[in-house]
Amino acid sequence: MLGMNIINIKDNSNKLFYIGGVVRDELLGKESFDIDITYVGNAIEYCAKFGEVVQINPDFGTIRVNVDGKDVDFASTRSEKYPKKGHLPVVEKIGCSLKEDVMRRDFSVNALAKSVTTGEIVDYTGGLDDLKNGKLRVLYDESFVDDPTRIIRGLKFAVRFGFELDKHTRCLQEKYLANINYDMSYKRVKKELVETFSLNSQDAFNRFIDENIYKLVTEDFVELPVVNIEKLVCDYNPEFIWLVYAGVLRDLSRLPLTKIEQKILDDVPKNILQSDFELYKMFENSRIETVLLYGILVDEKGARHYLDDLRNIRISVTGKDLQKLNIPPSSKYQVIFDEILKHKLKNPRMTKEDEIKIIDYLDF
Repeated sequence: MLGMNIINIKDNSNKLFYIGGVVRDELLGKESFDIDITYVGNAIEYCAKFGEVVQINPDFGTIRVNVDGKDVDFASTRSEKYPKKGHLPVVEKIGCSLKEDVMRRDFSVNALAKSVTTGEIVDYTGGLDDLKNGKLRVLYDESFVDDPTRIIRGLKFAVRFGFELDKHTRCLQEKYLANINYDMSYKRVKKELVETFSLNSQDAFNRFIDENIYKLVTEDFVELPVVNIEKLVCDYNPEFIWLVYAGVLRDLSRLPLTKIEQKILDDVPKNILQSDFELYKMFENSRIETVLLYGILVDEKGARHYLDDLRNIRISVTGKDLQKLNIPPSSKYQVIFDEILKHKLKNPRMTKEDEIKIIDYLDF
């Protein structure tokens, strides 16, 4: 078993269940890193005895306990409702039946439960058959209306596990994407985009565009770029992988971006940079994600040329060197540095002495 023997809980209540991803991953033979356990009843009252209590959230009936040196999240069974479609649900009842709890989940393959006590698999939704057949199926027809981020999550699971939406679920997705309610939680949308695009899958992005899932983010038409984004990311290893993909949409104004993320997008030039000097000056203070987005949206050859050949070039002459040459500090310093840089971009092997010789030919 993978993921199920990480902790040792001695309990004979048969009310503790592994639910969701950890059960799915074990059945698929994949390692699971999250340990989430649900108690049929009030987990806060019952599960505190398993170890040192780390955190309690009474509103959702959850408790985090350190069991044998590992933090484990225990959740009470709960039912939910969506008073405002597209936004966070509210808890309707804590301590409901196990069946009510699993029915609030996204797909049948994530609604499987496994008894901690007996190891029995509990399947109220047909998740075992869907897992066997590689199908993603929502649990009720209003699922995407309640939570549109499930559409992105479905894409993520499809890519990770090689699954496909079942016919009815695909029809529901297409129906929603044809009439989107843009009053939704974009914090949750961003979270799903980060998780999905951080997989660095060109196939995921192609489907994101081709299946019109991108319309959850922007109403503008988006054309699939010819550049292989996955290869660019592999070649240059940016920190914000997700943004290299999402930035192709251009309009991310609905997403709650950080200042760094917004600057990455704002710094992308819209036109082709004609010379090495232009490339260097444009990107010398930019993050690599900006350069990659320029490569995807404008000029891949130029972006690769900058990253491969230009970005590590530095001139050796400093302001102190200019003062030793009796050139008083002024705005001319930058002009001198730029002229030296133009020469060094053409000949990166130039020495400091070669750079100083260039100054002799400059007309002040």
